[in-house]
Amino acid sequence: MTTALLHTAEELRARARGGRRAVVMTMGALHEGHATLIRTAREIAGPDGEVVVTVFVNPLQFGAGEDLDRYPRTLEADVKLAEQAGADVVFAPSVDEVYPGGEPQVRISAGPMGERLEGASRPGHFDGMLTVVAKLLHLTRPDLALYGQKDAQQLALIRRMVRDLNFGVEIVAVPTVREEDGLALSSRNRYLSPQERRTALALSRALFAGQDRHAALEALRARAREVPSTRARAEALSAIGESRAAADAHAVAKAVPGGPAAVRAAARLVLDDAARLDPPLALDYLALVDPSDFTEIGDDFTGDAVLAVAARVGTTRLIDNIPLTFGAAL
Repeated sequence: MTTALLHTAEELRARARGGRRAVVMTMGALHEGHATLIRTAREIAGPDGEVVVTVFVNPLQFGAGEDLDRYPRTLEADVKLAEQAGADVVFAPSVDEVYPGGEPQVRISAGPMGERLEGASRPGHFDGMLTVVAKLLHLTRPDLALYGQKDAQQLALIRRMVRDLNFGVEIVAVPTVREEDGLALSSRNRYLSPQERRTALALSRALFAGQDRHAALEALRARAREVPSTRARAEALSAIGESRAAADAHAVAKAVPGGPAAVRAAARLVLDDAARLDPPLALDYLALVDPSDFTEIGDDFTGDAVLAVAARVGTTRLIDNIPLTFGAAL
Protein backbone atom coordinates (compact mmCIF):
# COMPACT_ATOMS: atom_id res chain seq x y z
CA MET A 1 0.00 0.00 0.00
CA THR A 2 1.22 3.50 -0.87
CA THR A 3 0.00 6.14 1.57
CA ALA A 4 -0.88 9.51 0.04
CA LEU A 5 0.41 12.63 1.79
CA LEU A 6 -2.11 15.46 1.44
CA HIS A 7 -1.94 19.02 2.78
CA THR A 8 -5.29 20.58 1.86
CA ALA A 9 -8.93 19.76 2.41
CA GLU A 10 -9.52 20.22 -1.32
CA GLU A 11 -7.08 17.38 -2.07
CA LEU A 12 -8.86 15.19 0.44
CA ARG A 13 -12.31 16.00 -0.97
CA ALA A 14 -11.08 15.10 -4.46
CA ARG A 15 -10.42 11.49 -3.44
CA ALA A 16 -13.03 8.98 -4.53
CA ARG A 17 -14.80 7.37 -1.55
CA GLY A 18 -16.07 3.84 -1.49
CA GLY A 19 -16.67 2.24 1.90
CA ARG A 20 -16.50 3.83 5.31
CA ARG A 21 -13.86 6.44 6.13
CA ALA A 22 -12.11 6.11 9.51
CA VAL A 23 -9.98 8.93 10.87
CA VAL A 24 -7.19 8.82 13.46
CA MET A 25 -6.26 12.29 14.74
CA THR A 26 -2.70 12.88 15.93
CA MET A 27 -0.20 15.65 16.57
CA GLY A 28 2.53 13.64 14.89
CA ALA A 29 5.60 12.02 16.44
CA LEU A 30 3.80 8.72 15.88
CA HIS A 31 4.62 5.65 17.98
CA GLU A 32 3.24 2.16 18.53
CA GLY A 33 0.19 3.55 20.33
CA HIS A 34 -0.77 5.47 17.20
CA ALA A 35 0.01 2.42 15.08
CA THR A 36 -2.47 0.42 17.15
CA LEU A 37 -5.13 3.05 16.50
CA ILE A 38 -4.41 2.93 12.76
CA ARG A 39 -4.46 -0.87 12.62
CA THR A 40 -7.76 -0.90 14.50
CA ALA A 41 -9.16 1.68 12.08
CA ARG A 42 -8.02 -0.50 9.17
CA GLU A 43 -9.81 -3.53 10.62
CA ILE A 44 -13.04 -1.59 11.19
CA ALA A 45 -13.02 0.19 7.83
CA GLY A 46 -12.24 -3.04 5.98
CA PRO A 47 -10.55 -3.45 2.61
CA ASP A 48 -13.13 -1.27 0.84
CA GLY A 49 -12.93 1.54 3.38
CA GLU A 50 -10.41 4.33 3.83
CA VAL A 51 -8.17 5.22 6.80
CA VAL A 52 -7.09 8.84 7.15
CA VAL A 53 -4.45 9.86 9.71
CA THR A 54 -4.30 13.56 10.52
CA VAL A 55 -1.00 15.12 11.63
CA PHE A 56 -1.48 18.60 13.02
CA VAL A 57 0.21 20.28 16.00
CA ASN A 58 -2.66 22.41 17.25
CA PRO A 59 -1.47 25.72 18.74
CA LEU A 60 -4.79 26.23 20.56
CA GLN A 61 -4.03 23.29 22.87
CA PHE A 62 -0.81 24.75 24.25
CA GLY A 63 -0.87 27.22 27.10
CA ALA A 64 1.78 29.67 28.25
CA GLY A 65 5.03 27.90 29.09
CA GLU A 66 4.00 24.63 27.43
CA ASP A 67 6.02 22.81 24.81
CA LEU A 68 4.57 23.97 21.46
CA ASP A 69 7.95 24.99 20.04
CA ARG A 70 9.78 21.86 21.13
CA TYR A 71 6.96 19.46 20.31
CA PRO A 72 8.55 16.91 17.94
CA ARG A 73 7.72 17.22 14.25
CA THR A 74 8.69 14.08 12.35
CA LEU A 75 6.40 14.02 9.31
CA GLU A 76 8.55 11.78 7.11
CA ALA A 77 8.79 9.11 9.80
CA ASP A 78 5.09 9.57 10.60
CA VAL A 79 4.07 8.84 7.01
CA LYS A 80 6.23 5.71 7.01
CA LEU A 81 4.69 4.39 10.25
CA ALA A 82 1.16 5.24 9.07
CA GLU A 83 1.79 3.38 5.81
CA GLN A 84 3.10 0.29 7.62
CA ALA A 85 0.05 0.30 9.89
CA GLY A 86 -2.38 0.43 6.96
CA ALA A 87 -3.32 4.09 6.42
CA ASP A 88 -4.50 5.22 3.01
CA VAL A 89 -3.92 8.93 3.62
CA VAL A 90 -1.87 11.15 5.90
CA PHE A 91 -3.55 14.55 6.03
CA ALA A 92 -1.01 17.11 7.30
CA PRO A 93 -2.55 20.56 6.91
CA SER A 94 -0.80 23.83 7.69
CA VAL A 95 -1.99 26.16 10.44
CA ASP A 96 -3.38 28.47 7.74
CA GLU A 97 -5.35 25.58 6.24
CA VAL A 98 -6.99 24.74 9.56
CA TYR A 99 -7.34 28.32 10.81
CA PRO A 100 -7.64 30.57 7.76
CA GLY A 101 -7.41 34.20 8.81
CA GLY A 102 -5.77 33.42 12.15
CA GLU A 103 -7.04 32.01 15.43
CA PRO A 104 -10.80 31.43 15.33
CA GLN A 105 -13.02 33.90 17.16
CA VAL A 106 -15.74 31.25 17.54
CA ARG A 107 -14.61 28.17 19.46
CA ILE A 108 -16.04 25.07 21.14
CA SER A 109 -16.38 25.36 24.91
CA ALA A 110 -15.64 22.23 26.92
CA GLY A 111 -17.98 23.35 29.71
CA PRO A 112 -17.65 22.29 33.37
CA MET A 113 -16.07 18.90 32.53
CA GLY A 114 -13.30 20.73 30.73
CA GLU A 115 -12.38 22.65 33.87
CA ARG A 116 -11.63 19.56 35.97
CA LEU A 117 -8.36 17.61 36.34
CA GLU A 118 -6.46 18.25 33.09
CA GLY A 119 -8.57 21.34 32.51
CA ALA A 120 -7.69 22.76 35.93
CA SER A 121 -3.99 22.13 35.30
CA ARG A 122 -4.10 23.44 31.72
CA PRO A 123 -6.73 26.19 31.45
CA GLY A 124 -8.23 26.48 27.98
CA HIS A 125 -6.61 23.25 26.78
CA PHE A 126 -9.85 21.38 26.19
CA ASP A 127 -11.53 24.30 24.45
CA GLY A 128 -8.64 24.29 21.97
CA MET A 129 -8.75 20.50 21.65
CA LEU A 130 -12.48 20.36 20.94
CA THR A 131 -12.23 23.23 18.48
CA VAL A 132 -9.60 21.48 16.38
CA VAL A 133 -11.38 18.11 16.63
CA ALA A 134 -14.57 19.75 15.37
CA LYS A 135 -12.61 21.40 12.55
CA LEU A 136 -10.87 18.18 11.54
CA LEU A 137 -14.12 16.21 11.64
CA HIS A 138 -15.58 18.74 9.21
CA LEU A 139 -12.48 18.72 7.01
CA THR A 140 -12.10 14.92 6.87
CA ARG A 141 -15.81 13.99 7.01
CA PRO A 142 -15.33 10.50 8.47
CA ASP A 143 -17.89 7.86 9.35
CA LEU A 144 -15.95 6.99 12.49
CA ALA A 145 -13.07 8.44 14.48
CA LEU A 146 -10.75 6.52 16.82
CA TYR A 147 -9.13 7.85 20.01
CA GLY A 148 -6.93 6.25 22.66
CA GLN A 149 -8.17 5.63 26.19
CA LYS A 150 -4.90 7.03 27.59
CA ASP A 151 -6.40 10.49 27.10
CA ALA A 152 -9.55 9.51 28.97
CA GLN A 153 -10.83 13.01 29.68
CA GLN A 154 -10.26 14.06 26.09
CA LEU A 155 -12.15 10.98 24.89
CA ALA A 156 -15.05 11.72 27.24
CA LEU A 157 -15.28 15.33 26.06
CA ILE A 158 -15.18 14.37 22.38
CA ARG A 159 -17.97 11.87 22.96
CA ARG A 160 -19.97 14.54 24.76
CA MET A 161 -19.41 17.10 21.99
CA VAL A 162 -20.43 14.62 19.28
CA ARG A 163 -23.60 13.74 21.22
CA ASP A 164 -24.52 17.27 22.34
CA LEU A 165 -23.88 18.93 18.97
CA ASN A 166 -25.21 16.09 16.77
CA PHE A 167 -22.05 15.26 14.84
CA GLY A 168 -22.82 12.36 12.52
CA VAL A 169 -19.76 10.30 13.46
CA GLU A 170 -19.14 7.19 15.53
CA ILE A 171 -16.47 7.55 18.25
CA VAL A 172 -14.40 4.41 18.90
CA ALA A 173 -12.16 4.05 21.98
CA VAL A 174 -8.96 1.98 21.76
CA PRO A 175 -7.20 0.66 24.91
CA THR A 176 -3.97 2.24 26.11
CA VAL A 177 -0.77 0.77 24.68
CA ARG A 178 2.10 0.32 27.13
CA GLU A 179 5.80 -0.28 26.85
CA GLU A 180 7.25 -3.47 28.32
CA ASP A 181 7.97 -1.77 31.65
CA GLY A 182 4.38 -0.55 31.94
CA LEU A 183 4.87 3.10 30.98
CA ALA A 184 2.02 4.31 28.78
CA LEU A 185 3.24 5.18 25.30
CA SER A 186 3.50 8.93 24.76
CA SER A 187 5.41 11.26 22.47
CA ARG A 188 6.69 12.98 25.63
CA ASN A 189 8.44 9.83 26.89
CA ARG A 190 11.42 10.74 24.68
CA TYR A 191 12.09 13.74 26.90
CA LEU A 192 12.82 11.51 29.93
CA SER A 193 16.38 10.74 30.98
CA PRO A 194 17.05 7.14 32.18
CA GLN A 195 16.78 8.29 35.80
CA GLU A 196 13.58 10.23 35.13
CA ARG A 197 12.06 7.26 33.35
CA ARG A 198 12.63 5.06 36.42
CA THR A 199 10.73 7.60 38.50
CA ALA A 200 7.99 7.94 35.88
CA LEU A 201 7.18 4.23 36.17
CA ALA A 202 5.48 5.11 39.45
CA LEU A 203 2.46 6.35 37.48
CA SER A 204 1.60 2.96 36.04
CA ARG A 205 2.66 1.15 39.25
CA ALA A 206 0.27 3.34 41.23
CA LEU A 207 -2.59 2.56 38.86
CA PHE A 208 -1.85 -1.16 38.97
CA ALA A 209 -1.71 -1.04 42.79
CA GLY A 210 -5.15 0.57 42.80
CA GLN A 211 -6.38 -2.00 40.31
CA ASP A 212 -5.06 -4.88 42.44
CA ARG A 213 -6.74 -3.44 45.54
CA HIS A 214 -9.97 -3.07 43.59
CA ALA A 215 -9.77 -6.68 42.39
CA ALA A 216 -9.25 -7.90 45.97
CA LEU A 217 -12.24 -5.90 47.23
CA GLU A 218 -14.46 -7.12 44.40
CA ALA A 219 -13.41 -10.71 45.10
CA LEU A 220 -14.38 -10.26 48.74
CA ARG A 221 -17.72 -8.83 47.70
CA ALA A 222 -18.32 -11.81 45.42
CA ARG A 223 -17.44 -14.14 48.28
CA ALA A 224 -19.85 -12.32 50.52
CA ARG A 225 -22.65 -12.85 48.03
CA GLU A 226 -22.00 -16.60 48.29
CA VAL A 227 -21.73 -16.52 52.09
CA PRO A 228 -24.40 -14.28 53.66
CA SER A 229 -22.69 -11.57 55.70
CA THR A 230 -24.30 -11.99 59.12
CA ARG A 231 -22.66 -12.72 62.46
CA ALA A 232 -24.94 -15.70 63.01
CA ARG A 233 -23.93 -17.23 59.70
CA ALA A 234 -20.25 -16.63 60.45
CA GLU A 235 -20.58 -18.32 63.85
CA ALA A 236 -22.41 -21.26 62.30
CA LEU A 237 -19.70 -21.71 59.70
CA SER A 238 -17.01 -21.59 62.40
CA ALA A 239 -18.80 -24.30 64.33
CA ILE A 240 -18.53 -26.70 61.39
CA GLY A 241 -14.92 -25.82 60.61
CA GLU A 242 -15.47 -23.45 57.68
CA SER A 243 -13.10 -20.87 59.15
CA ARG A 244 -12.15 -19.13 55.89
CA ALA A 245 -15.76 -18.67 54.82
CA ALA A 246 -16.61 -17.52 58.35
CA ALA A 247 -13.79 -14.99 58.31
CA ASP A 248 -14.92 -13.65 54.96
CA ALA A 249 -18.53 -13.39 56.06
CA HIS A 250 -17.58 -11.69 59.32
CA ALA A 251 -15.22 -9.28 57.55
CA VAL A 252 -17.88 -8.21 55.12
CA ALA A 253 -20.47 -7.95 57.87
CA LYS A 254 -18.19 -5.59 59.83
CA ALA A 255 -16.76 -3.71 56.86
CA VAL A 256 -17.61 -0.07 56.23
CA PRO A 257 -18.23 0.70 52.53
CA GLY A 258 -15.05 2.25 51.14
CA GLY A 259 -13.90 0.49 47.98
CA PRO A 260 -13.04 3.72 46.14
CA ALA A 261 -11.21 5.09 49.19
CA ALA A 262 -9.13 1.92 49.45
CA VAL A 263 -8.26 2.09 45.74
CA ARG A 264 -7.14 5.71 46.08
CA ALA A 265 -5.08 4.88 49.17
CA ALA A 266 -3.27 1.98 47.47
CA ALA A 267 -2.33 4.17 44.51
CA ARG A 268 -1.34 7.08 46.75
CA LEU A 269 1.20 4.95 48.65
CA VAL A 270 3.15 4.29 45.46
CA LEU A 271 3.07 7.95 44.45
CA ASP A 272 4.18 9.09 47.91
CA ASP A 273 7.19 6.78 47.68
CA ALA A 274 8.03 8.16 44.23
CA ALA A 275 8.01 11.70 45.61
CA ARG A 276 11.10 10.74 47.63
CA LEU A 277 13.08 9.40 44.66
CA ASP A 278 15.91 11.19 42.86
CA PRO A 279 14.63 12.77 40.70
CA PRO A 280 11.29 13.03 42.52
CA LEU A 281 7.83 12.65 41.09
CA ALA A 282 5.77 15.84 41.51
CA LEU A 283 2.14 14.77 41.66
CA ASP A 284 -0.42 16.96 39.92
CA TYR A 285 -3.48 14.88 40.74
CA LEU A 286 -4.71 11.39 41.56
CA ALA A 287 -8.44 11.01 40.93
CA LEU A 288 -11.05 8.27 40.81
CA VAL A 289 -13.85 9.67 38.69
CA ASP A 290 -17.11 8.99 36.91
CA PRO A 291 -16.23 9.00 33.18
CA SER A 292 -19.54 10.67 32.28
CA ASP A 293 -18.53 13.98 33.89
CA PHE A 294 -15.11 13.43 35.54
CA THR A 295 -16.33 14.17 39.06
CA GLU A 296 -14.91 12.19 42.00
CA ILE A 297 -16.95 9.11 42.91
CA GLY A 298 -18.15 8.35 46.44
CA ASP A 299 -17.72 5.17 48.45
CA ASP A 300 -21.23 3.98 47.54
CA PHE A 301 -20.60 4.35 43.79
CA THR A 302 -21.44 1.51 41.41
CA GLY A 303 -20.62 1.31 37.73
CA ASP A 304 -17.72 2.29 35.48
CA ALA A 305 -14.98 4.58 36.80
CA VAL A 306 -11.56 5.87 35.77
CA LEU A 307 -8.51 5.97 38.03
CA ALA A 308 -6.40 8.81 36.63
CA VAL A 309 -3.03 10.32 37.51
CA ALA A 310 -0.90 13.21 36.26
CA ALA A 311 2.59 14.17 37.43
CA ARG A 312 5.80 15.87 36.42
CA VAL A 313 9.19 14.21 36.34
CA GLY A 314 11.82 16.82 35.70
CA THR A 315 10.30 19.11 33.08
CA THR A 316 8.08 16.42 31.52
CA ARG A 317 4.40 16.14 32.40
CA LEU A 318 2.83 12.70 32.03
CA ILE A 319 -0.71 11.33 32.38
CA ASP A 320 -2.11 7.83 32.68
CA ASN A 321 -5.31 6.06 33.70
CA ILE A 322 -7.06 2.71 33.92
CA PRO A 323 -10.79 1.85 33.82
CA LEU A 324 -12.40 0.12 36.78
CA THR A 325 -15.91 -1.17 37.42
CA PHE A 326 -17.45 -1.18 40.89
CA GLY A 327 -20.08 -3.84 41.55
CA ALA A 328 -23.56 -3.45 42.94
CA ALA A 329 -23.87 -2.69 46.65
CA LEU A 330 -24.41 -5.68 48.91
